[in-house]
Amino acid sequence: MSNVDYNIPEDLRYTEQHEWLRIDGKTAYVGISDYAQHESGDIVYVEFTSGVNQTVDAHEKMCVVESSKAASDVYSPVSGKVVTLNVELEDNPEIINEDPYGEGWMFEIEMSNPSEAQELMTAAEYKKFIEEAIS
Repeated sequence: MSNVDYNIPEDLRYTEQHEWLRIDGKTAYVGISDYAQHESGDIVYVEFTSGVNQTVDAHEKMCVVESSKAASDVYSPVSGKVVTLNVELEDNPEIINEDPYGEGWMFEIEMSNPSEAQELMTAAEYKKFIEEAIS
């Protein structure tokens, strides 16, 4: 399969664990990609394992997402301080399936080392990564 039909916004950075990062000044929003939510199936539960004002390292576990298929950990792509958690997802986890890049964002982090974001995959690199994974 050479053509990936998943929504992969060009302005985001991506991880091999399928998290996305949208940079907004010194902060960044994080969620899971369209590919990840599609592969997970219907998301039924979100539990945050880190709290607001907590300092986290890149690759640190932030939450658990349970779906009809499996439970998956979501990690922070960058180091920094947690500014906001999208607690709306605790009551309405299906928002991630409906709008993974919009209302389905998971947390906002104030980056302590913004250069870490440059180490993440671009949209083109992520698309190639998915194509290789599913072929």
